[in-house]
Amino acid sequence: MRKDTSNAEELLKTSGLKKTEPRILVINLFMKNKKPLSATAVFEKLANKGVDKVTIYRTLETLEKKAIVKRVSTGEREIKYELTDHRDDHHHIICLECKKVSDFTGCDAEVLITKALKQVKDFKLITHHSFDLFGICNTCSKK
Repeated sequence: MRKDTSNAEELLKTSGLKKTEPRILVINLFMKNKKPLSATAVFEKLANKGVDKVTIYRTLETLEKKAIVKRVSTGEREIKYELTDHRDDHHHIICLECKKVSDFTGCDAEVLITKALKQVKDFKLITHHSFDLFGICNTCSKK
């Protein structure tokens, strides 16, 4: 979760976006849930607020372009999103069976980036990274 702002309105302001009700609702939802959510899950949780599915998709797209949310690949067909945290190098471990997502911090990205740039000569700069691990959670391993 992004920790450099305390609320949705301030986050939108610092990102140069208009403060619209759907954007505020979506950001607040992610702040409360602290786990990756699909567009469908966002829609279901906000259905009683009068926000339609198209607006949810457009809002997520806008928030992703401004790096307020980022995509999380869980191995499922439907993409999930979470708030971007530019100050915390957090990643995910995803269960291949039940799709449970757990967070962990740190991946020694600087070492990996240096090594990658030495191996691949046609890149000069790495701007960001994504790192997820896949396996079987304790619950599923007992089945």
